[in-house]
Amino acid sequence: MAPLFHLLFPILLPLFPTLTTAWTDLSDETLARLPNPSDTDFDITTGALLSPILIPRVPGTEGSLKVLNHFQNFFATKLPYWKTSTQNSTATTPTSNGAEIPFVNFYATRDPPWAGEGNVGRLVLVAHYDSKSTPEGFIGATDSAVPCAVLMHAAQAVDEALTRKWENMRVKGLAGDGLGDGDGHEDAYRGVMILFLDGEEAFHSWTNEDSLYGARSLANTWESTPHTALSQRKNHLSSIDLFLLLDLLGSKSPTIPSYFPTTHWAYTHMATLESRLRQLNHFLSHKTSPNPWFFEPATKEEKHSMMIQDDHIPFLARGVEVLHVIPAPFPRVWHVMEDDGEHLDMPTVKDWARLTAAFLAGWLGLEGFVEASLPVANGGAEEAEDVTSGAVRGRGLRLKTEL
Repeated sequence: MAPLFHLLFPILLPLFPTLTTAWTDLSDETLARLPNPSDTDFDITTGALLSPILIPRVPGTEGSLKVLNHFQNFFATKLPYWKTSTQNSTATTPTSNGAEIPFVNFYATRDPPWAGEGNVGRLVLVAHYDSKSTPEGFIGATDSAVPCAVLMHAAQAVDEALTRKWENMRVKGLAGDGLGDGDGHEDAYRGVMILFLDGEEAFHSWTNEDSLYGARSLANTWESTPHTALSQRKNHLSSIDLFLLLDLLGSKSPTIPSYFPTTHWAYTHMATLESRLRQLNHFLSHKTSPNPWFFEPATKEEKHSMMIQDDHIPFLARGVEVLHVIPAPFPRVWHVMEDDGEHLDMPTVKDWARLTAAFLAGWLGLEGFVEASLPVANGGAEEAEDVTSGAVRGRGLRLKTEL
């Protein structure tokens, strides 16, 4: 992640309509029924989702390939209805001595079974999976192994409910005709994508050329890849209704500003979900992170007054709507060797997984389709221990100068 800018950065106005109606409020019962993030998935040494990512994974290395295989195996075995793809590119870097470094972006999509790809609007949940090349052996637990595992959990948490919803729509004749006509039911053409980007980190020092390798390549490719002539969405880029980017998550007491006015509505939905999950005693971090993570800046001048360079930049510059979930200030472990599994605040990690799954369920309109699991999820049943290091406390917006 990279430098902070005030809004002097040239940003295009959104090219696609803001989908502010893409939301269904979830009942307390549904929030309680969402699968509970567990040690089985998030233990730093044995967790099925997180532990395989807690290794150095610099682009083009064996560690990077291992993590890619982890993603592929997860969707193939746990979520077989999701369609997986990769997008490949190469580039020289300031440290590669002229050699081309491979970058591989991985994404998995789940769309309504009756919908053609060019007619689907998606919530795209994003994290980068590469780790910084220096210092040698750097893990990058918050940056961004945890966000990757959180997105895997969210996908798994809603998958069965999404299947039930789409089958219900089919039976009731609400599935549309496959051409973008949902017979008045706008979510008949609403899908989801999990996107893991490669090459976010700079190899030497952050510049427009030495950063965001995978994101720059993918945004360009999707912009230039058209859908079929009769599609409602002209290209792959225009299929993104919201680009939700998670980064630097897993330290305690984060504070998440609202960075963009056009997606403040989505920020507000996430803030409301956080508040409700706390009130319903489903958050584990009530001791280590007692204050709300999402907050309104104190003044109009502070609100939407900053930008952090990250993987959203190439998409934002092409008019894609972005919700950037990244703490300000950054965690104190940012870009140092202590950004490893031992320095994560695990109650906070699990709460991010639960909150992200709830946001995805709300976006996909899964109220009434989440069935109770055994045991019913209840984050309040587990006591959070204050045993790990975390983020710098405070509500100030004074940030480090680069990510």
